[in-house]
Amino acid sequence: MITALLIAGGSGHRMGQSIPKQFINVYDKPIIIYTLEGFQRHPQIDAIEVVCLDGWHDVLRAYAKQFGITKLKWVVAGGETGQESIRNGVFFLEDKLSPDDVVIIHDGIRPLVEESVLSDVIMKCRRYGNAVTSMPYNEQIFVIDDDISTTEYIPRETLRRVSTPQAYKFGKLDWAYHEAFEKKIGIYGSHYTNTMMVALGERLYFAAGSDKNIKLTTQDDLELFKGYLRAKLNK
Repeated sequence: MITALLIAGGSGHRMGQSIPKQFINVYDKPIIIYTLEGFQRHPQIDAIEVVCLDGWHDVLRAYAKQFGITKLKWVVAGGETGQESIRNGVFFLEDKLSPDDVVIIHDGIRPLVEESVLSDVIMKCRRYGNAVTSMPYNEQIFVIDDDISTTEYIPRETLRRVSTPQAYKFGKLDWAYHEAFEKKIGIYGSHYTNTMMVALGERLYFAAGSDKNIKLTTQDDLELFKGYLRAKLNK
């Protein structure tokens, strides 16, 4: 079984909107629905779980019904942080999945996930036990020395930038979140599942990525997303 665990628990203050960014309408459709549609269409995805901001669960279910998201099985409450939200979603699945089942974690505000990216994440996870979407890093990276200067850089050939979707065998994923929260490892600040796994001593495996897989954080990101949609409609 392959389950998508979508994180939609944020309030989106940086977007400057009065509603959570995942529920902003773009061309008469909420952003979260664009994201859900990518998983709904993929033939290998069996079920979808959304970790959702409190007070918006019924809204999400209504939108899913309106737009035909039949794979949405579960909506659960988010946490105070992103890692708490993912933990809530993982723990909810404990009596529903087997250890070898695949769970794909994805940001609800990355609405342009491509079928080929999902397929590669699934394939690599089945082969290695996990898979993280990745892309080459094309900018130069320098190490801060004294806030105004530097004498050291990191060769970009040694770097990969990763994002969601990320896939994990459920048994390992469930173990990791119990371990991390019990020992307070990899759960604070900007940590996500991938960095938590490395902090716990796990090896991660790269999967294919896409430059279109943008995260809608600011108003500029939203305009870029609209541009992609307009280009698609005009083809």
